[in-house]
Amino acid sequence: MKTTLKIASVFGLAISAISAQDRQKNTVILDENGVKNLRLETVMVEERTFETTVFAIGRVEEVPGNQHSVSSRIPGMAVEVNAFLGDRVKKGQVLAKVESRQPGNPPPTIELKAVHDGLVIESHVLQGQPVEPGTELFDISDRNEMWVVAQIPEQLAAGIRPGTKARITFPAIGGEPIVAELLRFGVQANREAGAVEGVFKVSNKDGRLQPGMRAEFSIVVSSRPDVLAVPEESIQGDPAARVVYVTDFDLPNAFVRASIVVGEKSGGWVEVKEGLFPGDEVVTRGSYSLGFVGEGSGISLKEALDIAHGHKHAEDGSELKEGDKAADAEDGHDDHGEGGAPKWLIYYAVGISIVVLLLGQMVWNSKRHSKVTPTA
Repeated sequence: MKTTLKIASVFGLAISAISAQDRQKNTVILDENGVKNLRLETVMVEERTFETTVFAIGRVEEVPGNQHSVSSRIPGMAVEVNAFLGDRVKKGQVLAKVESRQPGNPPPTIELKAVHDGLVIESHVLQGQPVEPGTELFDISDRNEMWVVAQIPEQLAAGIRPGTKARITFPAIGGEPIVAELLRFGVQANREAGAVEGVFKVSNKDGRLQPGMRAEFSIVVSSRPDVLAVPEESIQGDPAARVVYVTDFDLPNAFVRASIVVGEKSGGWVEVKEGLFPGDEVVTRGSYSLGFVGEGSGISLKEALDIAHGHKHAEDGSELKEGDKAADAEDGHDDHGEGGAPKWLIYYAVGISIVVLLLGQMVWNSKRHSKVTPTA
């Protein structure tokens, strides 16, 4: 029957059981340099809301209706131009002045002002250039909000409705994902891509999003509370035998390979159905490298436990039974005297001392009798 070691979580609530033999076989022990070289990172296992998501890619687009054109009402000549391509302008700001062709001294001049805050994305006028009525001189785009249009695979779109949330990342700018809701679907499916368009509206007050930027979507189609899950990078092994490395509960720089049963995978997280408990601490970064460490720092599980606990353990790391302790004491491997010496050495010294004392007594008695003179 195998000796069982109880491994408690950090919170002292969840407890998992591993046989001593399995712990010996599956424990990787490193020194501090080994941990630094592998750049190990860990995460605490917790129950979380597990989301089932659909992945899609898409692009950033301007919101229709958020572009504003500026033109002249009269024919004339541009005598002053104050805004150029890429400039940010405010509503009411004078963009240009146009001198009328009507006679006068000086000729009448009108101001062309921005009708909205925004970015000048088109400029078609230069100073001294003739201007005709109705000709677009400036195109101003209000980009405080942008559309992000996802190409959702048709076979995955059935569970998605307006109001469905998505986490959107933009590789060009990085940072944390932006959470947005599906505004509506497009008016036509993309036959070549086998996808339907899903339109999301996001804030862009910092102006970092630009039309044409790539976007990556994680669209949430369902969620379940209180699901035990770990980061995908922490899981190793082949599809039939998934494992994670759990930090040992009482040995520093020691990691136990634990078999697990996985469930769904979504958004970089994997559901764990069996093998872990809340409070277990699993290795994320560096977990793949732990599988190739081999003997680690060279110290065995028994030696590490002896050092950590201050007493002897069995070869498999389990606690010694009473009979084993007695046998170990007789062989001089466990019990010691007051000075730290084995008992057999103490017994040997006492025996030698007794023999020396007896010999000394015999010599003394012999000398005393040789000095006594016999009487008549």
